[in-house]
Amino acid sequence: MNPELRKRVMATIKNPAWISFVWLGMTAGVSLLATPVRFSAATISRPVALDVGRVVFAALNKAEFVALIIMLVIVRVSDRSKALWPIAFALALILLTQAIWLLPELAARTDQIIAGVEPAPSIAHAAYSILELCKLLLLLFLGFRSPQLLHQGSAAAGGR
Repeated sequence: MNPELRKRVMATIKNPAWISFVWLGMTAGVSLLATPVRFSAATISRPVALDVGRVVFAALNKAEFVALIIMLVIVRVSDRSKALWPIAFALALILLTQAIWLLPELAARTDQIIAGVEPAPSIAHAAYSILELCKLLLLLFLGFRSPQLLHQGSAAAGGR
């Protein structure tokens, strides 16, 4: 392989922007597009829509953990990992909060609705939505900021 091309490919792989945008796309697709559309379908009852949502969000959560692991590895090998760790840590914290607390609580509420019981009001859905928006903003920020940080690191290393 051409050494210059190899160098460019490796620089791209080491840039967290690509995984940030992949993760952003899949999360936005499920949370901002598929979920509202599912509830607007006239032939799908609320319990069925909630049951499908539970399965979809469980799968999304697993895919997000894969994206998080890839991101953590990329941030670790990047030239500016100290600047990127706080964002990666915040994303990990959000994902863990959703997986450990919110998704199980929302799944339990879905079970109650499917069983014909209307659960008591809860902040779980609002908390999940707020964390989802924070996650999307962090991914957007990381996606646009990491190339700048990496370029600054390359320029500083070249100037030595």
